[in-house]
Amino acid sequence: MADSQTRQLCVEIIHSQFGPLTAKVASELLVRGRLSFIQLIQFSGLKPRTVRASILVLVQQNILWHTNADDIEMFEINVEDCLSRMRFGKYVWLADRVYGREAADIVQVVLDHGKLTVPDILSSLSVHDPKRTKQYKQTVHKLVSSLYLKPSTILSHLSPRDKTIQYEAEEKRKIVGFPTAKELREAKEVAQARLKREEEEAEQVGLKRKAKDQPESRSSNKRKVSEDEDVVDDTVHFRVNYERFNVHIRNAIIEKAVKDRFNTGASIVMKAILKSTEKSRIDLTECRSTPTSVANVSMNVPEDADLAAGLVYPSKKPSNATCVKDYLGMLASADNPTPEGRASSFISYTSSKIQIEFEIISKRLQQDILESLTLDKHGPEGLRILRLLCKSGKMDEKQISKMVMMAAKDVRPLLVALSADSIICTQEVPKSADRNPSRTFYLWYVDFQKAYQMVLGNLYKILYNIKARCRAEQESGEVAAVLQKRERSDVSQDESLLTRIEREVLAAWNVKREKLAVLEMRVEETVFIMKDLSKARGKEEDT
Repeated sequence: MADSQTRQLCVEIIHSQFGPLTAKVASELLVRGRLSFIQLIQFSGLKPRTVRASILVLVQQNILWHTNADDIEMFEINVEDCLSRMRFGKYVWLADRVYGREAADIVQVVLDHGKLTVPDILSSLSVHDPKRTKQYKQTVHKLVSSLYLKPSTILSHLSPRDKTIQYEAEEKRKIVGFPTAKELREAKEVAQARLKREEEEAEQVGLKRKAKDQPESRSSNKRKVSEDEDVVDDTVHFRVNYERFNVHIRNAIIEKAVKDRFNTGASIVMKAILKSTEKSRIDLTECRSTPTSVANVSMNVPEDADLAAGLVYPSKKPSNATCVKDYLGMLASADNPTPEGRASSFISYTSSKIQIEFEIISKRLQQDILESLTLDKHGPEGLRILRLLCKSGKMDEKQISKMVMMAAKDVRPLLVALSADSIICTQEVPKSADRNPSRTFYLWYVDFQKAYQMVLGNLYKILYNIKARCRAEQESGEVAAVLQKRERSDVSQDESLLTRIEREVLAAWNVKREKLAVLEMRVEETVFIMKDLSKARGKEEDT
């Protein structure tokens, strides 16, 4: 089950998009965990018809998993997909940038309905402009073939934990005798690989081969040959592939980080590297990108880019190819071939290949956020202690006091405050078997996973407060009355029918909503760094 901050945020998201009754059902599932239909009726206190309608809405919108356990259908909230709904506006904007306005319209319709077949998508869009049906059909094929839309299969409605536990149990039963740690780890890896393989096979049903007859030549007397091409299966329901759009969000964050550290020229080169390896990236789980060459990077640099403006050369202005090589050396920290230099690099660069180090970048961005939070709450002294422990590992109080050049009486309250905020932790090293506190060493260190979870929980709490504030402002007396009046058909066509006071109230509400939306976008970007970018090193940490 999710923690309290995550539960509150998920309930608020569902309340704002589907209403209070559906939010009530979701709240019971988030608080109590997996429940059956009868249990949902009992705990929520709602009518069976209302609970059934709420379940159908949540399943259609990919927020609810459902599975049969002992011939009883059980329901569980998909927390990840629920939280991803905060990025829907960004997904539509990214679709517009990648494939144009038609793609944005298609993604918007699919997001509104959860999952749709191609005929349903085309019928929904052709109502306003029937002449663009052919363009929409071609764009749907592009989105499906490039994995921006993926099929909604039976596996997508099942909890991955259920399948993983089942496959792990099957693999463990094959072990003869008492299993060792290595055999258990191998069983877990085999189960995860099997689940991933099944998901990849299930998502291949979106496209099918269609035989198309074409004349071989004009003099062939209408002789025809069969040519195969991929077409979208009209019977398959498609949903938006969030991971594919998250790749673009990650790329934008990396470009911004490069620009903040170096200059605009370095961000242009980084964008070219990302573009040259774009086709091979479909999710955020890879630790580094596929190799690319300097020539491919140079080809993706715009011709009008003035890369030399960000560098200083003693002689005449060099070519862009020369500048690209110099920027690659900067991004790879070639001037600092030490562990610290590698930890501050963005790419690994050799004479034959270039790779983006997603794992190193994500670690550094997350640590920067943790340091920024420590600086705000505990000042420069707390940040100094945090950086020392991040670099040196476990240390006792005397060593910390000596290294940060502070008195012990000043270090001790700082260590307690940092520990209270879960930024640092203690490790007990007893001298004797009785574990007497007077004969025990207490070492301080940074538990990054625990610290990042603390930061993420605070961010979820901030997002919940933003959404709750926005809903409270919208439901206040004056604003609610004006918004209700604006929905009338005559007022929506001519807003001059509103009085001067009503227009002022509406303008003030629009300003507040815009400020809250900007704040929500900034906090959500930090959530993306703390949560989604950590997937780049998930595989290595598990092993």
